[in-house]
Amino acid sequence: METDSNMLKNSKLLLLFLLALAQCKSYKANSAYSTDSLKIIPLSKNSYVHITYLQTESSGKVACNGYIFMNKGEALVFDTPSDPESTRELLRWLEDIKGQKVIGLVANHFHIDALGGISEFHKKGIATYAHEKTSKLVEIPEKKPQNTFDDQLILKVGDKEVINQYYGEAHTVDNIVSYVPEEELIFGGCMVKMLNAGYGNLDDANVSTWSTTVQKIKEAHPKLKTVIPGHGPHGGPELLDYTIALFKNK
Repeated sequence: METDSNMLKNSKLLLLFLLALAQCKSYKANSAYSTDSLKIIPLSKNSYVHITYLQTESSGKVACNGYIFMNKGEALVFDTPSDPESTRELLRWLEDIKGQKVIGLVANHFHIDALGGISEFHKKGIATYAHEKTSKLVEIPEKKPQNTFDDQLILKVGDKEVINQYYGEAHTVDNIVSYVPEEELIFGGCMVKMLNAGYGNLDDANVSTWSTTVQKIKEAHPKLKTVIPGHGPHGGPELLDYTIALFKNK
């Protein structure tokens, strides 16, 4: 006979499975593009989430989010897929199917799920950007971002601005967020958790400052409509609230 704790554990696992299944079906139904290795989900006429997969020892196959902002025939990509093959597939979709000129890549932090495919951008002569701490943490020369910044970097996509900002340590010492005023949208990467997520990978984290860092982001952007985490479904400012609460007493 199962103990209460085992029954509770099994119930939680079943719930997580059902949520993942529902997310997968929802994404497939709403996809602008979908293969086994890459899914692209439209948020608006100019904004898309790209989703690829990373095989990990601790959690198995993990879905990883990136972001794309398009305007007037130009596209800026935020985080690469975790491998070169999926990155080439993403670039083909942008250039050949959508007819966009990819003007740059912004890496959220130094982990593989943020810049694993950066060399594919370099091969095409596409500019790459990241915080200066990210460049110092990347040891492989071909994976180093070409352009770095200290506090803030503003990039133009067509005639619209994207503001890339460093607020402090959280998931990693170098993590940034990217804000699109036109969409009232933030791509938070792995610093921001989806609702009901656990702590995740803390190997390079500063859990003592995590909540404070995300609180700064929330206060700087009080009118946010869309928040994209590094993994799992996007949402609104409630993702910032959840992340703040999760790490407040960690």
